[in-house]
Amino acid sequence: MTASHKTAPFELLERLSRTPDDVASTVVDMTPCVQGAVVLATCNRFEAYVEMDEPVTAAGAIGVEAVLEAVEATTGVSAAEFDGAYTVHTGRRVPEHLFSVASGLESVVSGEGEIAGQVRRALKSARKGGTTSPELERLFQRASQAQRKVKNVTALGRAGRSLVRLALELADSRIADWSAERVLLVGTGAYAAVTLATLRERGAVDISVYSPSGRAEVFAAKHGIRPVAAADYARTAAHSSLLITCTSATEPVLGPQHLQHPVGIAAAGCPIVPNGSAGHSQLVIDLGMPRNVDPAVGALDGVALLDLETIRLHAPLEELQATDAARSVVREAADTFHVVGARQSVTPSVVALRTHIFSLLESEISRARARGDEDGRIEQALRHLTGVLLHTPTTRAHELAASGRADEFAAALGTLYGIVPAAEATEATEATEHGTESSIA
Repeated sequence: MTASHKTAPFELLERLSRTPDDVASTVVDMTPCVQGAVVLATCNRFEAYVEMDEPVTAAGAIGVEAVLEAVEATTGVSAAEFDGAYTVHTGRRVPEHLFSVASGLESVVSGEGEIAGQVRRALKSARKGGTTSPELERLFQRASQAQRKVKNVTALGRAGRSLVRLALELADSRIADWSAERVLLVGTGAYAAVTLATLRERGAVDISVYSPSGRAEVFAAKHGIRPVAAADYARTAAHSSLLITCTSATEPVLGPQHLQHPVGIAAAGCPIVPNGSAGHSQLVIDLGMPRNVDPAVGALDGVALLDLETIRLHAPLEELQATDAARSVVREAADTFHVVGARQSVTPSVVALRTHIFSLLESEISRARARGDEDGRIEQALRHLTGVLLHTPTTRAHELAASGRADEFAAALGTLYGIVPAAEATEATEATEHGTESSIA
């Protein structure tokens, strides 16, 4: 199940983004057939990648039900509210979707770069919470590889713009001279670093930073800007002409109370002109999800609020040529992911065959030595013949696996040689070929 800006309203995505890590752990804990779960929650999407130990025909439906129950338990969003706001992918469609997401092809701004880091952090969070699985590890690692290839071999990364850059481009219509702006950055995470770099590209120099979590001094020292203490936050906010929020806080960190102050209260020795007074205006850009700014801020005199919902309405059209090339790379990477996974699923049968044949080989070599094979020529010939004989069935096994017919190879081994892979390997093969599904739910 994937809910994004294409299928779900902004308010729903905001509610879903509050406790994504809790959803993953709840899915795993509530449903015995769930082998692993990774939740990707960003400002424009909420996705749960779930590996199921269920028959292919049932995995999708059971996975969706499990995620819906976990979402309701952790976020309060009911299945009825979620209805119609998501789509479901299973089987071979899963890697192509995730690889497209990681490459920025499903973003509001096609080719935006921040999503790649968010995909990596989703896997990291799942590892930390103990909810990932070997197959989900492989899926997300290959997603990062696909993203890097898209970036390196197509023009999408150069054509695409980040949400931060788009937001500041929209702000251009209100800002005549960026060097004259008094900027307050609220937040010290990855988005804050990108925002700061983009502000400096545009010529902003008067920049201070406030951190609700108390990291302002460290961030400010690293980037050469001014830290703002908690006691000075409201006064600095009221004095700033441009405020940009980008924190991971689950509740608003900027409200009307921070921007309305009596005449004469100053921050850092600077006089304040109250909101609504002549010549004073403020632009507030909220890049947070959930939102960092109380919507009531937008109703204040002299204050303009630009949030993610507004930014989405102004997203540019995709760069079609670059996007087509990127999608070709993604499809190729997804096909490779499936083939490699299929080959891995037939490995127990191939190993069992080779073990059987080599055991026969060693017996014949022992006989040859007992009969006087002093120069080893018979042994050498036997080993060469064994390699030749194993080449064709091994190649055929991989071909069958790639077309989803690995069970035919395993059945043939049983019929011809009476070979059955070790019990543990057989269970793993059955899970991959008949049951385990990586489902987006």
